[in-house]
Amino acid sequence: MPVVEQERDGFCAVIRINRPEKRNALSEEVLRGLVAAIGEASDDTSVRGIVLTGSEEQFSTGVDLAEATQVTSPELFEQAWDLWHSVTEAIESTGLPVVAAVNGYCLTGGLELALACDYRFAGRNARLGITSAKIGSVAGIGGTQRLPRLIGRSRAKRLLFTGEFIGAETALDIGLVDELCDREKTVGAAIDLVHAMGGCAPLSVAWHKQAVNAGLETDLQEGLRLERSLCAQAFATEDRMEGMTAFLEAREPTFKAR
Repeated sequence: MPVVEQERDGFCAVIRINRPEKRNALSEEVLRGLVAAIGEASDDTSVRGIVLTGSEEQFSTGVDLAEATQVTSPELFEQAWDLWHSVTEAIESTGLPVVAAVNGYCLTGGLELALACDYRFAGRNARLGITSAKIGSVAGIGGTQRLPRLIGRSRAKRLLFTGEFIGAETALDIGLVDELCDREKTVGAAIDLVHAMGGCAPLSVAWHKQAVNAGLETDLQEGLRLERSLCAQAFATEDRMEGMTAFLEAREPTFKAR
């Protein structure tokens, strides 16, 4: 049985971590499988978005510690770090929106994957946290950087310094997740959102993702320059003309990603 499963639901590619005997721990095989699956979805012109999920019991409990204990030199660490970050890079660099559907335990590396996604649904049974401080490590897949950008410095420090778990309601209150669902409906809600996104021009969605992600890492004026550049590119596309013409003609547009 593959440790990363893929299925299609209309415009949506559903990518599922499937390692239940290890609580969906992120082994090298899982990480490479996620990169490959995201790449395949990105290359498929019929896909308009990705849902990243696990099971109803756990999204992922983080990096496989049995493998991590074998990292005993700076050289081996650099290799491991490159692999860990290849997944978050794949999530953030794809032009497709990536929506996390989180149920059960979403811990450390698992939460760091969810942080890289564009939107997060959580089941009411979700438990989230970053436990690196409890094992003498440091959150190494972007947790120290993406978490405070999302929920603020002080709240991020509390989670990082204590290693505590928080429930879904608290995660919603502090902005760590965006919507709550009953656990059996979490994946369906994420798929529905991707379908809503799929009705929009795919190049436009990709450029909006790029503008927000890159713009938040720079000052306002540089972000506005990026926005202007992307808007200029959009005005040269067939889809922009189709979208405006369809609006004026009171019909649904047919976008072709060109």
